[in-house]
Amino acid sequence: MFGVYLTHPQVRIDPAMAVPKWGLSDLGRDRARVTAANPWVRSLGRIVSSHETKAMETAAILAQAAGVPVETDEEMGENDRSATGFLPPEEFEKAADWFFAHPNESFKGWERAIDAQTRIWDAVSYILDRHDPAVPIAFVGHGGVGTLLKCRMTGTAIARDADQPAGGGNLFAFRLADRAVTCDWTPMEFWQG
Repeated sequence: MFGVYLTHPQVRIDPAMAVPKWGLSDLGRDRARVTAANPWVRSLGRIVSSHETKAMETAAILAQAAGVPVETDEEMGENDRSATGFLPPEEFEKAADWFFAHPNESFKGWERAIDAQTRIWDAVSYILDRHDPAVPIAFVGHGGVGTLLKCRMTGTAIARDADQPAGGGNLFAFRLADRAVTCDWTPMEFWQG
C-alpha cells in the first residue's frame, strides 16, 4: 500500500495575520477539490494533518471525499519562521535558499533545517510505526518540512533543489512496506495512485 505526503496548495496571503493562520485561496480550495475527486483519495484510510489552518483546510476536503476523520499532529508543522514574521515573496525566497543551504544554522532566529527535519521525521515515523501498512495514508502539511522529510526518506542531503515546485499543492508518494519514495513531487491533482 501507499502513503503520500501532500503540501497545501495556494493560500490567501495576509501580512497582518500570523502565517500559520493563513487559509487556502479560492485557487487552492479548487485544486484540493479536484484532487479529492481522484480514486486514490477515496481509498485513504487515514489522513493526518499539521495543525496550521491551510493544511487542515486541505485535509478536510480530502477527508470528506475519503469518509475518514482528520487527525492532527503539532509536530508536523512548518519550520518555525516566527522570528522574522512575514517576509515579502522575494525576501522569503532568498531566506528559504539560505535555510536549505545552511541546515545546521538558523536564519535570523528560524528553526534550523536539521531540527525541523528531525521533528517531521520523528512525527511521521511515530505514526507509521503504529499504522497498519495495508491501509493507505496521507500526511498533509507544508513544503519546507515536506522537502526535509523527502530528503531524509531518500537518504539525500538537505538541499533546495529537492524542494517542491512553486505554489504548493504537490505530493510525493512512498511504499508503506519499506517507506521507499516512489514518485517525486507531482501536482496533487495529477497523481493517479
